[in-house]
Amino acid sequence: MEKLEILKRTAQNVGCEVIENEQMSRHTTFQIGGPADLFITVSNIIALKDVIKSAGALGIPLLPLGNGSNLLVSDDGIRGAVLNLNGDFRKISLADPVTINCGAGATLASLCNFARKNSLSGLEFAWGIPGSAGGAAFMDAGAYDGQLSDVLFSTTHVTHSGRTGFLMGEEMELGYRSSAYQTNGCLITSLVVRLKKGNQEQISMQMEELLKRRKAKQPVELPSAGSTFKRPEGHFAGTLIEQCGLKGARVGGAMVSEKHAGFIVNMGGATCTDVLSLIEEIQKTVLQQTGISLECEVRYLS
Repeated sequence: MEKLEILKRTAQNVGCEVIENEQMSRHTTFQIGGPADLFITVSNIIALKDVIKSAGALGIPLLPLGNGSNLLVSDDGIRGAVLNLNGDFRKISLADPVTINCGAGATLASLCNFARKNSLSGLEFAWGIPGSAGGAAFMDAGAYDGQLSDVLFSTTHVTHSGRTGFLMGEEMELGYRSSAYQTNGCLITSLVVRLKKGNQEQISMQMEELLKRRKAKQPVELPSAGSTFKRPEGHFAGTLIEQCGLKGARVGGAMVSEKHAGFIVNMGGATCTDVLSLIEEIQKTVLQQTGISLECEVRYLS
């Protein structure tokens, strides 16, 4: 029996939904990506630990999907299994009047809404970021002078050997678009955020104002993976790209947004190859004209 078939049966036996050769373009905000060998939806911690242990024993790589909002997936797809966290991993609850427990599979939008409903302030900056809570912790997501590290207290995870654990404070190694989880091989299962009591009406007003600014300045109406490049120290990637005359530059179906040059958008039918070629062209041109190297923020997966 092939290894993938063994993992498939293991996952199904613990109640997971398993789809073979699932097109990743259906699960990424870029709407790009070929088939994953296995697409496994996991709904509870016991099943997750069994799947992770089985995959590890079989030598099959696992990719936690999140909300697919910061990913560029190869046209050839993903060898191994993609994990989609559902069920228990999307639950959100109050631990105390100012502390929220949130499953890693919950969307940032649902976390922000939960905070607003409970008159808790501190997550307004995240309203409109199209990611999952776990993905936000993984990369310390941020916007408008706020980042998750401002409010993130701790995370729980499952190790590559299927054991549970947690990190707190400095152990999470949070930094600009980085965390310990980018190198430690663990899968985030939940997080704890500590906020401050606020006025619900004022919280709502701030959230809607930031969303209005986002819609006015960013190409939210088109498929993308968010900001394509990290912010170079002392500069803004979008400004540098625009100054180099690259606004509207296009390779196939991929284009530098005419609304905000920091975004590459899918104008229809864009392939991963199109996006990678355009990224390379941007990096080469910006380096030649400004001497500044742009580092990708979007994660490329194959």
